[in-house]
Formats: sequence, structure tokens, C-alpha cells
Amino acid sequence: SFPSDKRSKVYEFQDVLSIVENPSSSTILIDVREPAEFAANSIPTSLNVPITSQPDALLLSEEDFEDRFGFQKPPKEKNVVFFCKAGVRSSAAAQLAKLAGYTKVGEYRGSWLDWERNGGPGTR
Repeated sequence: SFPSDKRSKVYEFQDVLSIVENPSSSTILIDVREPAEFAANSIPTSLNVPITSQPDALLLSEEDFEDRFGFQKPPKEKNVVFFCKAGVRSSAAAQLAKLAGYTKVGEYRGSWLDWERNGGPGTR
């Protein structure tokens, strides 16, 4: 068992909805699905960092990250909330984030399937 500080904070649909409806600079939603999945549909305000094809993403320097993804690397002091389609890849991403030095790591375990089931913004 991990000490409590090693465990991800678990986010539910309502938690993520409030982040989308009241975007704050302190919390960043990260969709870790592949770019084609992200392009088809995603949770508004989220950034795409595909963990399967880019597992080293969060270990890159800020400059290399921006070159590769076209946006600023999420700062380590921010709350980062990972999601994917069903919660498997986001769990792996959360572990990688902790290894990369992120301390405020969250997971939306229901991920896209839960978001879609609840009719969240961005669903078609």
C-alpha cells in the first residue's frame, strides 16, 4: 500500500464538470488518449498528451515538450487531472506523472465513457 501522498486524488463527473465550467489556472485536465481519439471528441479545456505513443512526455524538458506538443508543459505545482477512454491509460499516466515529480495528481477514473454517459459538454 502506498502512503497517502502517493495516491491519486479521484475525480468524479461533477468535479470535472466544475473544472470545465470554471476553468482555473491551477488545475489542468489532460486527455491521454491518442490524437485521433482526442480529435473526434474530448472534454472541453483539456490538453492532449497521448501516453501510449508518448510515454516520456512528462519527463521531457519544457522546451522539448513544447516543441513536440505545441503547448506549454504543465508546471509541476499545478493540479493535473488525467483521463482517457475508460480509466486504464489515465491510471498509468498518473503513475508516470508522479515519477516525473508531479505531486498534485488526480485521475478521472470514469474518463470519457463516464463523461459521455453523463452528457458532459463536448459530447456529440
